[in-house]
Amino acid sequence: MTSKRILVTGGAGFLGSHLCERLIGEGHEVLCVDNFFTGRRFNVASLLEHPRFELMRHDVTFPLYVEVDEIYNLACPASPVHYQFDPVQTTKTSVHGAINMLGLAKRTRAKIFQASTSEVYGDPAIHPQVESYWGNVNPIGPRSCYDEGKRCAETLFFDYHRQHNLGIKVARIFNTYGPRMHPNDGRVVSNFIVQALEGRDITIYGEGTQTRSFCFVDDLIEGFVRLMATDKAITGPMNLGNPVEFTMRELAELVIEVTGSKSKLVYAPLPVDDPKMRRPDISYARRELGGWEPKVPLKTGLEKTAAYFEKTLSGPSGR
Repeated sequence: MTSKRILVTGGAGFLGSHLCERLIGEGHEVLCVDNFFTGRRFNVASLLEHPRFELMRHDVTFPLYVEVDEIYNLACPASPVHYQFDPVQTTKTSVHGAINMLGLAKRTRAKIFQASTSEVYGDPAIHPQVESYWGNVNPIGPRSCYDEGKRCAETLFFDYHRQHNLGIKVARIFNTYGPRMHPNDGRVVSNFIVQALEGRDITIYGEGTQTRSFCFVDDLIEGFVRLMATDKAITGPMNLGNPVEFTMRELAELVIEVTGSKSKLVYAPLPVDDPKMRRPDISYARRELGGWEPKVPLKTGLEKTAAYFEKTLSGPSGR
């Protein structure tokens, strides 16, 4: 395998740090770029002394002038708590960030990967979601900065592909969890585990009947790498996630079992525009990525994630 110089934006974040480790392990040089809004230096601490790893503080809303062979564009806060904190900046990160990274890819003729999201489907009217579905998104709601920002980024990627013959890969990521999630990111897996470990009541929004499909981070990163390695004809968008569906109540009960917590379930109103269902159809990924599909069962993944949170919550990298 030929060693490449690979740029990972958002590389100190949850997904980015796991991707950097994977790429270093495969013998590549990795330039990790992050503005540390949600990413943390702690996430890549094990790589800082590695001779093929470089960490750069940079915001992708500004141009970046480097020489690379491939680009993974993961930069953008991905949890409602973080992306709603500064919604204008969230949209700028998705849109200006895409423009800047696509410009870099055009100049260097690098292949470029976009970490898109299942949120492009909004509150879906079809289930499970297939890539041909255009979505049901509120363009002016509190989640729109993320949903519409990512939709616009996809538009830009495909326009650069058509207009400049750029090699693109677009992945639509469904709920992913695992070690290095931020304990305060507001996402359901981290919320439930932290509440259980701290012996607090577990908060379920709505009646707990809304569903999600949870993919362990190692399975997702395997999908990333396989998609990037496909030939130029495979551009996506491609769903990457776990097609096994759970209700929020089922997830909460499994978290209590895994952590041995005595937490009780309490209920709160459903947030605005929160999707009622989310499950990917991964037929396209199975077909084009050599039979890829998630292998880590939810209980096993939750055990690993809970062990990480238990170890880090009280340390300097925790809250």
